[in-house]
Amino acid sequence: MMEVMPFVLFICICLVLLAGYPVAFSLAGTSLAFAGIGILSGTFDASFLTAVPNRIYAGVITNTTLLAVPMFVFMGIMLEKSRIAEDLLRGMSLLFGRMRGGLGLSVIIVGMLLAASTGIVGATVVTMSVLSLPTMLKAGYKASLATGTICATGTLGQIIPPSIALVLLGDVMSTAYQQAQIDMGIFSTQTVSVGDLFTGAIVPGLILVLLYSLYMLGIAFLKPDHAPPAKQEDIDAIIQNSSLSKQLLKGLLPPLLLIVAVLGSILFGLATPTEAAGVGGFGAILLALAKKQFSLSIFKEVSVSTAKVSSMVYMILIGAGIFSLVFRGFSGDILVEELFQSLPGGATMAVLLVMLVVFLLGFILDFIEITYMVVPIVGPILLAMGFDPIWLGIMLAVNLQTSFLTPPFGFALFYLRGAAPDEILTKDIYKGAVPFILIQVFMLILLAIWPGLTTWLPSIL
Repeated sequence: MMEVMPFVLFICICLVLLAGYPVAFSLAGTSLAFAGIGILSGTFDASFLTAVPNRIYAGVITNTTLLAVPMFVFMGIMLEKSRIAEDLLRGMSLLFGRMRGGLGLSVIIVGMLLAASTGIVGATVVTMSVLSLPTMLKAGYKASLATGTICATGTLGQIIPPSIALVLLGDVMSTAYQQAQIDMGIFSTQTVSVGDLFTGAIVPGLILVLLYSLYMLGIAFLKPDHAPPAKQEDIDAIIQNSSLSKQLLKGLLPPLLLIVAVLGSILFGLATPTEAAGVGGFGAILLALAKKQFSLSIFKEVSVSTAKVSSMVYMILIGAGIFSLVFRGFSGDILVEELFQSLPGGATMAVLLVMLVVFLLGFILDFIEITYMVVPIVGPILLAMGFDPIWLGIMLAVNLQTSFLTPPFGFALFYLRGAAPDEILTKDIYKGAVPFILIQVFMLILLAIWPGLTTWLPSIL
């Protein structure tokens, strides 16, 4: 009975989450219930629960890395309110709108810049849905292609830094890497930081943008009626007595300055991700002031939204910490390690199995849930097998990115469904997401074949 308890615990938590209960309380409540059963049956050591206060204090309350989360959330929501995407889309539509697939290409590039500016998937998807979906449909774009492009580009906020997902994953990977070294008898441990993951994600993120763009241009070439050029009257309406250069400058310069300020300070060692997040939050306020989109009411609205999102994240971290302790109390980590070591393909088969499990969990769970349920369990084991922590972190990040697109619970699909007009069918949204899921799987294969795509830039910087 003891041997199956960790796996029964994991399955029960997934079922409770599918039933619609809050993530944080599902993780903590189900884990504590299993701990109680284990104590009564004599299969669980109650001393594990005495570590809960210390785990919460050291892992959440005093963790300076996690301070980046509310500041990046604040930055993203403030930029959403400053309507920076509107100017970006206007400029890109003028630049590419006259070519076949040009509007789709514009959406991909704007999505990339928004991802590097905000790092919030929901904000990007909803904003792009409101701004670009009606224009693409009016131009004659196939509904599935338009919706799939918007959903996929919205998920770039997962992999292109600064990304909240990378902040959370970096924190977990850092702990897992130190645990792996201790397990191997190395007590003078090395560290992997959020900044390392940010640096390692840049090249894969840009390649993903390139693959999206090639897919859009390929569709435009093979099926011209699916991605026609924008109509001239729409281009004229965008210009509105303003030159192309002025529109591009107005749209591109503000977000690029913010990206350089935030990412540049991290990449060149001038600031930690937490400090850079503070710079980003302040920069977002300055951009809103410059665009005359700032007021006390907007500041209050952004602050309240930031508090709600951040408190949700922190509560999930507390619940995940309790789950991790209980899982280890049932010797779940030892069982998983024995399972990996018994696999016929060794370390390669182990990482392949983890990637498959993460991909399948993406159909039913959110990226935060997967990050804090799966990575603390498998991370130390895989890293002890010799995998590079940056490579493994980016592989997991790209894999987790698919969780926003995979039906039936892909959050990007939900965001778009809520913002799209009623004539857009849900099956069109699902159908449009499939090619981009395949592109992301192809990206995983590229990273597996050429690990240097993730480790080259961090090694230089």
